[in-house]
Amino acid sequence: MIRQPIISVMGHVDHGKTSLLDKIRNTTMANREAGGITQHIGASEVPIEVVKKICGTLMRNASDIKLPGLLFIDTPGHEAFTNLRRRGGSVSDLAILVVDITKNFEPQTYEAVEILKEYKTPFIVAANKIDLITGWIPSNTYSFLESLSRQHPGVNEAEEARIYEIIGKLSEIGFSSERADRVTDFTKEISIVPVSAKTGEGLAELLMYATGISQKFLEMRLNIEASGPGRGSILEKKEEKGLGLTLDVILYNGSLNVNDTVAFATSSGVKTSKIKALLKPKPLNDIREAANKFYYVEHVDAASGVKLCGSGLDDALPGSLLLSTQSEGYESEIRSELSEVFGSEKEGVILKADTIGSIEAISRLLGSEGIHISKKEIGKVTKRDLADAFSMKSTDPYSAIILAFNVPVEDEIMQDASSMSVPLISSNIIYKLLDDYREWKLAETKRSRSDAEKLITLPGLVSVMPNHCFRVSHPAVFGVSVSAGKLKPGYQMMNKYGEIVGRIKGMQNNGVNIPEIKAGEEAAVSMDGVTFGRQIKDSDELYTFINDEEEMLIRNKYSELLDEGSALLLNTISKIKRESKARKHDGA
Repeated sequence: MIRQPIISVMGHVDHGKTSLLDKIRNTTMANREAGGITQHIGASEVPIEVVKKICGTLMRNASDIKLPGLLFIDTPGHEAFTNLRRRGGSVSDLAILVVDITKNFEPQTYEAVEILKEYKTPFIVAANKIDLITGWIPSNTYSFLESLSRQHPGVNEAEEARIYEIIGKLSEIGFSSERADRVTDFTKEISIVPVSAKTGEGLAELLMYATGISQKFLEMRLNIEASGPGRGSILEKKEEKGLGLTLDVILYNGSLNVNDTVAFATSSGVKTSKIKALLKPKPLNDIREAANKFYYVEHVDAASGVKLCGSGLDDALPGSLLLSTQSEGYESEIRSELSEVFGSEKEGVILKADTIGSIEAISRLLGSEGIHISKKEIGKVTKRDLADAFSMKSTDPYSAIILAFNVPVEDEIMQDASSMSVPLISSNIIYKLLDDYREWKLAETKRSRSDAEKLITLPGLVSVMPNHCFRVSHPAVFGVSVSAGKLKPGYQMMNKYGEIVGRIKGMQNNGVNIPEIKAGEEAAVSMDGVTFGRQIKDSDELYTFINDEEEMLIRNKYSELLDEGSALLLNTISKIKRESKARKHDGA
């Protein structure tokens, strides 16, 4: 049996995700919700007959379509997609990324693309709000290309410019893309479909490409065991009037029946519950609708959005697998999945998030950048988290931070974090959470680098400039040029035999005191305790003297302070010191 593909509709707030589905469903969901923003995760089934009706003559080979329909998941930001998870990937077969053509990419757009890339989920871009292009005259058609043919040439040029702006943004992220009607290889290019959720123009092409790509490239994935044990993903749990606590579930394989027992993850392990009732939204209605928009069913097959009622659902974790207990090894599979998602390392940042899906998505994104996580938990930030982060300051200061995603952070916790100097970054956008962490780490690296440079001597090689002795002694003043590394006041200098000749007292350039000189620069330096012509002569090469403790710190903790040339110079300085010690030992 081939099931309908599960299609996540993603994008930035106000770019028209729900309005687009409303146009397909001919409902007014967006207008009824606060501020026109999707407040809850939703699922809508669109029968293939409706798809064919909207596509009209565009779907020339309609008789070849095997799909029973399309299952759309409407999501506020990341939530539905990250909770739509199966082990090692996403339940979502395809995604539609909605981009406001007048605003292009915004924070949640980038967030969606990063998550889609990480989960390797194919997607189509719906370039929405073409009706807002200056001069656009709406046509009574669902076809974008038909409407475009009726526009003024100047409008066509404006539309092309907007599309190429989106193509440019996708290219920056590493994707090749093109307007859908010009795509030559759907496996290598992202299709961009211009649409208007307001007028309906472009819906024909959007549904046609979603159907065609699903059937042509995802058919093997859509083959399911129709009568096997149910396998689903918990999107959300919530109280429903007259029903009590319910779970919104996407069933992606097998089937579920009333009185079946299902298993799911909780924060304390695996729990089971007997299904008391199954409710499905009526055709073209949404899983979020009022109870009278649902009908009770005894049985449900994949792929479906279904509301499940039962006892003991309070602790169910959104994003958890939901498995029929008829599935062989269901408990060990869920436990193994929990271990995989919540597995942590000895050192790393602390992550607090709202759902299993969020934990997994953020962990994958952090891991792709080589960022370790020492603790992963669902729920609000606690004093224990602050203590754990504080304890890491001495061993790994870049990990002594808490990342809080879409969870409460009480004022008292914020005050305690401040007094303990424990950084706490909180956001409800994954993209921004990671961005803020990168900015913090960069600032910390710069601060650490600045502090380290004040405490330790860095590699430097200078050449004494011939005929540039300005004072022979008390102190000696002479000109030097830096061949590699850098030179600062306070640095001790040694010759090529490892003999310390003196300490830099000060440096000037054109009579002005300067804090440092780098490779390729020159300066007059002053040095006490030496006489020019004896310990130091024209054309001598002098190295900064780095003691063993400083060398160990540089190599183990501050290696980022060295460029390639400085790293090689450190090896040379180390070799000179070893040879000097060996000569002294042999002489003794």
